[in-house]
Amino acid sequence: MAWSTREIAQLAGTTLRAVRHYHDIGLLAEPHRRANGDKQYGVAHLVRILRIRRLTELGFSLTQIAAMPDTDDQPVEALRTLDAELAATIERLQRARLELGAILRQPTSAELPPGVVAPGVVSTMPHADRSFIVVLTRVLGTETMRAWADMLHKPVTDPVAERFTTLPADADEQTRAAVARDLAPYVRTLYAQNPGARITNAGTRYSAHYVQQAVSKALAELYNPAQLDVLRRTNRLLSEPHD
Repeated sequence: MAWSTREIAQLAGTTLRAVRHYHDIGLLAEPHRRANGDKQYGVAHLVRILRIRRLTELGFSLTQIAAMPDTDDQPVEALRTLDAELAATIERLQRARLELGAILRQPTSAELPPGVVAPGVVSTMPHADRSFIVVLTRVLGTETMRAWADMLHKPVTDPVAERFTTLPADADEQTRAAVARDLAPYVRTLYAQNPGARITNAGTRYSAHYVQQAVSKALAELYNPAQLDVLRRTNRLLSEPHD
């Protein structure tokens, strides 16, 4: 006794649309028809549909299933390949869960790679500084970024950093000069303690000009005119001889 299309779909736990789609893409052989044109499905069709459903549940696409031999043998190589892909996916998801756990325990910015900034430090960083660090993670080499990470794991305690952060855009000449004068020795000390943190294209696929341009663009967008003027003044002071 044969089954109709509706009956085979119900028996296989799928839909009429799915059965017809399997026919359309060549995954399921056409059954014999009665004199009135009704399809007559048999056990072989049921087994094939169940096999297709099982393989799709495991993660195979219909295109991959179509490329497999239509035999009773297990597609061992395809199963091994899928197993390796699933193992890689599980490993990636486990890493993601560890990162999510760290963020939930000590909130940090999701856009920052893990370990770049200590959670306790990033929570106190101004938005502009945090965004600037994000840009650096995209253009600096591994060794340079590691030096920055070491530096960023220490909280900023020098009052001049706060004076720079809160400097208004319309700060007068005297105020800008004073902040730059006090900021220069602070930056000089940071570079002395973290010599690898100087911004270069070392270890990257970018040219020195590209890195400089990206950093300059970020600075111009994130800091106000007075702060940018202080940075230029500070840079000039750092290039001068000092005791």
